[in-house]
Amino acid sequence: MKQKKNLKDRIIGDPTRVLTFANIISMLRALSAIPIIYTMATPEWHWLTAILIFLAVLSDALDGYFARRAHEVTHFGKWLDPLADFVVIIAIVLYLVLAGEFPVWFFAFYLLRHTIIAALSLYCLNYGYMILQANWWGKWATGMTTLGVFLHIFNFQALPWLKMGSLYIATVLLTISALQYFYQFYNSIRTNHVK
Repeated sequence: MKQKKNLKDRIIGDPTRVLTFANIISMLRALSAIPIIYTMATPEWHWLTAILIFLAVLSDALDGYFARRAHEVTHFGKWLDPLADFVVIIAIVLYLVLAGEFPVWFFAFYLLRHTIIAALSLYCLNYGYMILQANWWGKWATGMTTLGVFLHIFNFQALPWLKMGSLYIATVLLTISALQYFYQFYNSIRTNHVK
């Protein structure tokens, strides 16, 4: 009788479920942080920064679309999609914080939230409880965070309140999203249920 693969083997041990077109898009999004920061350092290239950020945001929608259309929604992709968002945002925000152009409190909150969720995710994965995937509150939070970051790179005088307002809204959405994740962790550990 063939033994059923455990959860970790199904995620890591099947390379055909890792290198999908959607996952490659997500990986490229994570790597886009490098040229974005490079162009941010040169004021004459800020037009290119805007294009690169737009492409990164577009890729966030396209990776999910292609994954569903090709029936290639993978466990690895569920991890990679929010991780790519995190890498891009945290790299850009760190650059802005070091340049004194972004509030440190949001950077610290964003980093702490994602670190705690990642640690709990790895714990649940290690014991076969669940595989975490992005929720809609988190997606909206990412959108508002991206808007806040964008407005800190490009100073628009027309709507001065939106610059910090978007970060406050993102903080609320990130908190709601985190509470949803914690509830999923609690339920999965309590019921010992693999999803």
